[in-house]
Amino acid sequence: MSDSTAALPAQQTSPEDGAHFLRAVTDMAARRHVVTGEAIYTDKGVKLVDKGSHIDSRMYERLVEHKLRDPIDKYLSVEGCVDLPGIATRAAAQCEATELMRRLAQALGGAERLLAPVRKIMLPPQMGFKLTVMREQRPELFEHSLQMMLVAIYLAQKEGWDEHDRGLLATAALVHDVGMLYVDPAWIDSEHWLNGAERRHLIAHSVTGMLIVRSVGCYPQAVEMAVLDHHERMDGSGYPRGSRGDAISKMGQVLLLAEVVSAFFDKFQDLPGQRLSLMLRMNHRCYPAHLVRHILPLLYDEMAPGTPLPPLQAEVTQNLTALSAAFQMWTELSRQFPENWQAMPDHQAAIFIEAGLARMQHRLAGAGLHPHQQTELLASLPEDVQGMGELALVGREALWQLQAIVNACLRRWPGTQARMHAVDAAVMDWCEACVKLDAEPAEKAVAGTE
Repeated sequence: MSDSTAALPAQQTSPEDGAHFLRAVTDMAARRHVVTGEAIYTDKGVKLVDKGSHIDSRMYERLVEHKLRDPIDKYLSVEGCVDLPGIATRAAAQCEATELMRRLAQALGGAERLLAPVRKIMLPPQMGFKLTVMREQRPELFEHSLQMMLVAIYLAQKEGWDEHDRGLLATAALVHDVGMLYVDPAWIDSEHWLNGAERRHLIAHSVTGMLIVRSVGCYPQAVEMAVLDHHERMDGSGYPRGSRGDAISKMGQVLLLAEVVSAFFDKFQDLPGQRLSLMLRMNHRCYPAHLVRHILPLLYDEMAPGTPLPPLQAEVTQNLTALSAAFQMWTELSRQFPENWQAMPDHQAAIFIEAGLARMQHRLAGAGLHPHQQTELLASLPEDVQGMGELALVGREALWQLQAIVNACLRRWPGTQARMHAVDAAVMDWCEACVKLDAEPAEKAVAGTE
């Protein structure tokens, strides 16, 4: 086993069996002409599909029943396969249509500098096929990969990387999410509550992606490691290895920031730049400071003149109510814990929540947005649209951090979902209530767990 995977949990060091990817391939074949360039065999040498056969959705059951000798896409071709000219065309379209991309291109003096490294991307046929499946079956994932690629290129240009390294970085950014093709698409639905096994598989997608990149056999280790590292954080709070600082590869540091930048502009329609600026400043230990400094100047004030105050005031009140409900629920639950519970090794999830909430409350108090300050706060900003807008963003970011605590807790201690003792049961009750805070009034969300 190479050094890049030595520190990974054993269950995360091999890709999934490919059932979800195989389903995506056969579903794509209903719209695209997919044909075998060579016969497909099982690992026992039994021929399943002849050379020159057309793949269709009816073949799924036959193929998924067997372990194949080689990855199925090794011998498949598809009409309209993703290629470099097509990637360049789509990327150029994003530079014209997407606000974030326009800002990046303008900061570099034109779209050509942003697009130039695309011509250096390494795209063998097998990876081109995977990206075609992504484009056809998971178009939002494909567009996100293109957007993240452009953010990564921008950061490399600002850092003065040479042409060769910019090309490798563009390659890593484009293929960073191929592991998601091996994940059940239903798990990405915000309405779906992940169980322990599903969560482990989902967070392992960067490991799966790295192993897929390695299996193609033509990419340098720098590309492999960048794919592996794209969800790490500089303070060690990321995954899959919990690497920190310089233990994260140079390209991985670029990708982890490019990932969150593009995600904010993907997810939020209202004030994505201000929200991202606030998040980066409130979580400065998580992201590489030398790269963040290239992003912050682009995130200008997006609050439109004349924004009415009442909706902002209502949002601030709702955010404070939701945060207050989360803090209060944890306080009440923790009162029932055994004496000296923090010294017990089985209670790491609860200790993590306790520490995370304490940090959140300290930051909110410093920003003047602690729930205890609600009455005084709203009275002090009766007509200040800009001030109320900033507090609305702080509240949104705090709720986002609350969800990050929940996700990290469930990722790092999946055993809590078994509710083996009272502390684990309390952890799960609190996590489930916080998930509901995203979509429901706080009082209803908490009441639903009592």
